Amino acid sequence: MADGSGHIDEAARTFLGVQRSLSGRVWRARPADPRLVRAHALKHGLDEPLARALAARGVSEAEADAWLAPTLKALFPDPSAFRDMDTAARLILDAVEASRPAVVFADYDVDGATSAALLVRWFRAMGRELSIYVPDRVTEGYGPSAAAFERIKRDGAELVITVDCGAAAHAALEAAADLGLSVVVIDHHLMRPGEAPRAAALVNPNNPLCGSGQGVLAAAGVTFVLLAALNREARRRGLFEAQPEPDLKPWLDLAALGAVCDVTQLTGFNRALTAQGLKVMSAWRNPGLAALMEVAKAKPGPASVFHAGWVLGPRINAGGRIGRSDLGARLLSTDDAEEAAALAQELDALNATRKQVEKDVFDEAVRRLERESNFDPDAPVLVVAGEDWHPGVVGIVAGRLRERYRRPTVVIGVDPVAKVGKGSGRSQPGVNLGAAVQAAFEAGLLMAGGGHAMAAGLTVAPDAIPELRAFLEERLAAETAEALAADALEIDALVAPGAAGRALYDAFQRLQPFGPGNPEPMFAAADLRVEHATAVRGGHVRCTLSDGSGAKLRALAWRAEETDLGRRLLARDGVLHVAGKLKPDDWQGRNGVELEIEDAADPRMC
Repeated sequence: MADGSGHIDEAARTFLGVQRSLSGRVWRARPADPRLVRAHALKHGLDEPLARALAARGVSEAEADAWLAPTLKALFPDPSAFRDMDTAARLILDAVEASRPAVVFADYDVDGATSAALLVRWFRAMGRELSIYVPDRVTEGYGPSAAAFERIKRDGAELVITVDCGAAAHAALEAAADLGLSVVVIDHHLMRPGEAPRAAALVNPNNPLCGSGQGVLAAAGVTFVLLAALNREARRRGLFEAQPEPDLKPWLDLAALGAVCDVTQLTGFNRALTAQGLKVMSAWRNPGLAALMEVAKAKPGPASVFHAGWVLGPRINAGGRIGRSDLGARLLSTDDAEEAAALAQELDALNATRKQVEKDVFDEAVRRLERESNFDPDAPVLVVAGEDWHPGVVGIVAGRLRERYRRPTVVIGVDPVAKVGKGSGRSQPGVNLGAAVQAAFEAGLLMAGGGHAMAAGLTVAPDAIPELRAFLEERLAAETAEALAADALEIDALVAPGAAGRALYDAFQRLQPFGPGNPEPMFAAADLRVEHATAVRGGHVRCTLSDGSGAKLRALAWRAEETDLGRRLLARDGVLHVAGKLKPDDWQGRNGVELEIEDAADPRMC
């Protein structure tokens, strides 16, 4: 709606009139072309809210069939479209045929572990062993190093395949070349034009020279395509005349796990890879994944993004964060059920420790940030540091703080003995934190630093932290101001508690798997009263919501107890508009749903 001057009335664009929620956001309907909504509804027999959600995710008429039923057959890319993929396949097959000792060098997160396990399983199917090397986060840092390559060479390896790392390891790869060590790099991290390191082959869809168009893939996805290229090259050489061809389909669960846990865009081929991989995962045939589900006391059955991202992922990551960095890769590559059970138990225990370490660092960071003399609610970036904060959790804590304060956040753990701080940052959409950290490095404020738009890592001298904070605040002021002005919660549909049942939830599951590029549906309900609100262990708030008709909806707000949202729910004061995601509620055979509350707004103060 426009006023007399022709300007758009912003209030008319808001959802339920919410211009400032309890989290400080405006609510808007996710935009969708009405003509496309009608086309989806007619062609696929979808109800209007579901057809609107499909259109709002940018799915065209031509793309709808593949989106609703993604298949690898329709979307699998030609491996040769990846720069150096054919060269990488030839080099690896040469080593396999000649029985040359090889090592997979992996990053210490889930994407690295799944990528390594994919290669280990393919080598095993070919009758060869592939050793695993994962650097220690604390003592070795991220990615390849000259010292690591020297150790690998000394142990007899002739070929190294780096996964989920290596594209930026210029010095280390120069050292490897000088050692006569052949290195194939499989990566997905952003690269600048002309910065390719010296490697025997570099496969990276985010290399500006790569024309694959598959830049959204995690390293595990790139590795899965490499396995297809390896099978094709081995077939060309006639290697499968004497032995069976490795069946890649059973390993799709690993590719899906890497895609979900690395928070990649679930579109195109990556969406099909994840969807089909979750189906494979649902059989729980991988001994490591089955063992993790058992120690987590999770119910086996159809696998989902939740299982991958919240049950399996954190436990696999725990080894690289605060334990032995190779535990995840070993767990995912073993076929020994007893070994898998032992590794899963160790990872589960480490994850419990990690959660406590994370909580301690988070609580201390909040205390430091919210001291009256320290906290600036208008700061364009938050930088907080503490002595002996574990470098394995600073990234998680930065992410939680960003969610709480809705602005870019950098958390730095300082080692007072070594006099060095290692930090990690998480950004707000629209703010390129990685570029700012890279600029700080180029300005001489950091010992090391870099990243991408939404995340960054850095190493800094403790006495340089105040100057770093000032530099980032100045550099990010305009970007953060613009991002905060555009910070909105996008709503897919308005529902009443009585209509928010299992049928609605099941209908919207046709859009899964959810993730970046395909956000989980967000529902809003108007004028609800809060009943039976209570804080539960972990700082969560559980409550019952009801409308004027008496219809009720169970709800939960995660880690909300000490936030404005949690305090308002616990106060049970007046009516609220509430927004959130529907989740299945099968407790004691209910076959119902509950609302995972994302935000709320007071209708009197919108």
